[in-house]
Amino acid sequence: MLQIRKGTPEDMPAVLELITELAVFEKEPDAVVITAEDLVRDGFTSTPLFHTFVAEENNTIIGVALYYYRYSTWKGKTIHLEDLIVKEKNRGTGAGFALYSEIIKQGKKDNVRRIEWNVLDWNTPAIEFYEKSGAKILHDWRVAQMDENGINLFLNKE
Repeated sequence: MLQIRKGTPEDMPAVLELITELAVFEKEPDAVVITAEDLVRDGFTSTPLFHTFVAEENNTIIGVALYYYRYSTWKGKTIHLEDLIVKEKNRGTGAGFALYSEIIKQGKKDNVRRIEWNVLDWNTPAIEFYEKSGAKILHDWRVAQMDENGINLFLNKE
């Protein structure tokens, strides 16, 4: 039986496994550098940097939704869904939809005016899922990032 609940520090090793599985799926198998200890440190303090919901089946975590709060100068408080991950063997079971629904319920509870996330342009099943749910995929915005190397290069030029 599927259960959705808030994540705990004890769940973070399983959450890290899911994050690593997602990195492989997204063709970035060596990109994950965080540890379970980092997740516990950053997510379970008096001012957590993120929150999680986990999907659990038969006492095994099969999915996670990791989110945090942002502030929009246009909308105010928003939620950013960083990752929605379900183990490959458990996809299509409703676990992803249940986690997604929990995020939307959390947004409503928190009176946020927007929930946002990124989706890779080649992940057609996810795009179709989100569009079918009523989400808009913004085609005129690009994601900009500066990784650790870019930060160092920028600061060394000053």
